[in-house]
Amino acid sequence: MKAKVFISLKNGVLDPQGRATMGALENLGFSSVKDVRIGKMIEIEVDGKDRKKAEKIVNDMCAKLLANTVVENYRVELFDNS
Repeated sequence: MKAKVFISLKNGVLDPQGRATMGALENLGFSSVKDVRIGKMIEIEVDGKDRKKAEKIVNDMCAKLLANTVVENYRVELFDNS
């Protein structure tokens, strides 16, 4: 199974990288930009065909290492390799 993990800052958490990107976009003439939030996407391939087991493994990875759940949200999407 393949998993895509999307990690983003929780609402209310300051995003300095997003602010800097927004300022750069405005300087480039994109004046309609209201806000920019920067996140990350991680692709993971796990052994097995059991979707529920793969989802649990990836969620455990997120909770223990990949996401700082104090300030970040994450979402997991699973895909069949075949």
